[in-house]
Amino acid sequence: MKIVIIGGVAAGMSAAAKAKRVNKDVEVVVYEKGDFVSYGACGLPYFLASEDDHNILIARTKEEFEKQGIKVFLNHEVVKVSPDKKEVFVKNLKSGETFSDSYDKLFIATGAKPVFPPFKGRDLKGVHLLKTLDDGIKLKETLVNEDIKDVVIVGGGYIGIEVGEVLHQLGKNVRVIEMADRILTTFDREITEIAEKELISKGIKINLQEKVEEIVGEERVEGVKTDKGLYKGDLVIIAIGVKPATEFLKDSGIALAPNGAIIVDREMKTNIEDIYAAGDCAQIYHRVLKQNTYIPLATTANKCGRIIAENLLGANKKFVGTLGSAAIKVLDLELGRTGLSEADAVREGLDYKTVFVKTHNHPSYYPNQKPIWFKLIVEGKSNKILGAQGIGYEGVVLRINTFAVAIHQGMTTEELGMVDFCYAPPFSGVWDAVHIACNAVK
Repeated sequence: MKIVIIGGVAAGMSAAAKAKRVNKDVEVVVYEKGDFVSYGACGLPYFLASEDDHNILIARTKEEFEKQGIKVFLNHEVVKVSPDKKEVFVKNLKSGETFSDSYDKLFIATGAKPVFPPFKGRDLKGVHLLKTLDDGIKLKETLVNEDIKDVVIVGGGYIGIEVGEVLHQLGKNVRVIEMADRILTTFDREITEIAEKELISKGIKINLQEKVEEIVGEERVEGVKTDKGLYKGDLVIIAIGVKPATEFLKDSGIALAPNGAIIVDREMKTNIEDIYAAGDCAQIYHRVLKQNTYIPLATTANKCGRIIAENLLGANKKFVGTLGSAAIKVLDLELGRTGLSEADAVREGLDYKTVFVKTHNHPSYYPNQKPIWFKLIVEGKSNKILGAQGIGYEGVVLRINTFAVAIHQGMTTEELGMVDFCYAPPFSGVWDAVHIACNAVK
């Protein structure tokens, strides 16, 4: 059997390695359009301030995969899929040559690409994206220039805020411009208001409800013009969001959602036999919603890659479902979320209620007590936990993991509120912050 995998980062290489471990005789071919495979893209913002080179982000190299018997082609872009002939058409980005390759099973793991609107001035020197390892290397090389003092980040999502924090720590003057009325919109307002205050208090400028109209400069960027003002910038980073990298599938017959994500079932099969998809290019089954959604996260990409590897070899494993669990560090704060937000519950028309509780990481009589805020979204009648979000200076994200397990298992606040957690004053009160949040639900 010959398996062709399009895309060599999270889901793609997870599947390639797993498939070879399960059946060493299967032929596995990977086409990756970039210069690297199997790297930690989520570490890119932090790489910018690291003294290490880019190799620190690479989990396994092309050569290491090839020792396992996996054929890896870098700088090769699949430009067309022909399911009727079971062929892919591949362009060598170095030579320009195009050729075809056949497959028995095909796994599409092309990920997502950054949204980059056609702003005037977008091609000026000093305008950067941060999605691939190549992007990170170029941006890090640019930041060596000591003349770069004022940085404008367009977009207040995860990447924008993470990059803003890192560049602030590097001594840059950072401004974040966000078109929405708050940053980090996958979190609810109670959480984001605390994060915004933290950023502003430390000197990071936050411009909300502003739309970028133009990037200003001659050859090199000099600033950003919005519908409300003009802001100086020696460097501009575009971090508006991502969209599935699936344009090459337009005429393939593979079913796509309105946003371009590949539609799959719980075995990650597409509508066409022997073609699978997962990662940021595809939809994912949501365990709470009981339906597909689009949540581009490396965690689910890796899990689904492992499952697909076995399904490519004849298994019928189903993905248990995502909760959209995610976390971010915002200066001294840590934020985490899992399950549904209140906005999700409203959009789905659910019968729900919420609590927003301020508690602490441990008792006041133990040094350095820190506040924690939790918001819970629960079913209106049963009190089954649908979602949880938290923010605080210590001990938040690991507690959100506790809520994730509870939601995964369908627990109510009454059940989780009586679970026997470890107790010692350095770690929590006799009633942990999780207990306190759950027991606040009536």
